[in-house]
Amino acid sequence: MTDANRLSTGIGRLDDMLGGGLIPGTLAVVLGATGIGKTQLGVAFANHGLQQEGERGLIFDMTSRGDSQNQAEYARRICDWVFAVRNPDERTAPEDVWDRDAIRRDYFHIFRRTGRRVTISDLEFEQWKEWKAELTKKLDQCIGFFYGNFVHGVRRCVIDGIEPTDRASDSFQMHVFDYIYHQILHKESDWVARDLFRVHFRVNAETVARHAYNHAEVGCLLLQTSHEVMLDQLLSRPIESGDVLSNANTVILMGKVRDGIRMTRALHVAKHRGSRCDDAIVPFDITEYGLRLET
Repeated sequence: MTDANRLSTGIGRLDDMLGGGLIPGTLAVVLGATGIGKTQLGVAFANHGLQQEGERGLIFDMTSRGDSQNQAEYARRICDWVFAVRNPDERTAPEDVWDRDAIRRDYFHIFRRTGRRVTISDLEFEQWKEWKAELTKKLDQCIGFFYGNFVHGVRRCVIDGIEPTDRASDSFQMHVFDYIYHQILHKESDWVARDLFRVHFRVNAETVARHAYNHAEVGCLLLQTSHEVMLDQLLSRPIESGDVLSNANTVILMGKVRDGIRMTRALHVAKHRGSRCDDAIVPFDITEYGLRLET
């Protein structure tokens, strides 16, 4: 695969480490503690879609505790990008996906309940039933959000706000992500359209065919927060069965390292299937213009 077929991260040094960039149609995971720089990397990747594909990528925020990931601030400061935001209370008909002005949005924060826990085992049975009912409604909105952007040329998405849990299987966020990845992002466009239009699919079938896109061209960058802070801890982190890291094509670890009497940040590409990659541990800084990796 040539560099021209790769999805650039928007960070030249990181692209070099990845053999030219991320591979379209695959999942890449960035793992690191809160504040390490994951969101800045994600914003750079999404923004670079404007240069490479003619459309910026999507920022899909799954934070559920009420704290901000600062994506909008980073986008304005780093990229001069002002988000068009999808309101979670916004109701659009499935047919609105053909109207670019009505559907094309950069950012969607699916959960807005401050202080909500993120593990299934912490919820009482009735609370979990409420969550499942809310999730069903949210997932219908997700189909329209992603499909509506993909039919208008978007080819990359960033999923942010995945919070750490002791077991991946206990995270409702990972359940939602699993649905989004397998039932929307990694699925042929006409089948996504069937899920969106349901009984009205036949009426829209010709328009769906005209707006077909290749899901194998869509890149997904998942930003996952870890308990571990140090890069050495991340490198030795055990991966359980079903862990998203085991299924990802690319894994990028971001953590702190000791440099004498100082603590600095460093990045390492732990996995990058189907491509050459640099196995160096590369220090980086967070500047007002985003991440700057040492050359």
